[in-house]
Amino acid sequence: MTNDHFADLKAFLDEKVLKYNQPFFIETDPIQVPKTFSGKENIEIAAFLTATIAWGNRISIIKNATRLMALMDNQPHDFVVNASDFELKRLEHFVHRTFNGIDCVYFVRSLKNIYQNHNGLQMVFETGLRKENTVKAALSEFYNVFFEIGGERSRKHVSNVEKGASAKRLNMFLRWMVRNDKNQVDFGLWEGIPKSALMLPLDVHTGNVARKLGLLQRKTNDWQAVEEVTHLLRNFDPVDPVKYDFALFGLGAFEKF
Repeated sequence: MTNDHFADLKAFLDEKVLKYNQPFFIETDPIQVPKTFSGKENIEIAAFLTATIAWGNRISIIKNATRLMALMDNQPHDFVVNASDFELKRLEHFVHRTFNGIDCVYFVRSLKNIYQNHNGLQMVFETGLRKENTVKAALSEFYNVFFEIGGERSRKHVSNVEKGASAKRLNMFLRWMVRNDKNQVDFGLWEGIPKSALMLPLDVHTGNVARKLGLLQRKTNDWQAVEEVTHLLRNFDPVDPVKYDFALFGLGAFEKF
């Protein structure tokens, strides 16, 4: 990439970040579900569960995530920590694509274990990050902790980066929790993970646009592709590389680039 091409591409992407990293983005995005909550634990649990089912049609994702919050009395943290077995039964009929009631109940039980025995979601991810100073290590730690109480059936719903998964939804969740800027789309609740360490939430839209722009050569949307494209994005902004998620996603989803 020549210096002129680098400068032109950076200017183009910066312009798209300014366009899409705006409050209107929330209106069509699943992030609107955790945006309805206050209190750190409520927000991060709502965000994690919403991100977990964030695949497929976005209208369907938002509708089902909203329904799941209602099943938890719109008090996700209190429900996770205190729900009785009888109250958990109401989750057994929840379905979003292949994520079903069995998965839903396991996710709540595992979150309870995390909040009671591991000091919460933030601490699990930050503990992993400190091991190798990478988000990959944080995601690996989270995967191991999340399944320490069982849940074999539900493993397919949490990406395992040790097996090469791109971890799109978990990286999106981390973007929501960690990024903090004046535009207030993301929450910026977790200060123990620097936004410079974040990895791009790589999906069909962002992957296709990145390839068309010459930011990604790898054909498969896997962890190697995530590392490749994020490495290049750090050249554009080493402090906040994942802000370009707004540009790549917006170009693909809204502009059909």
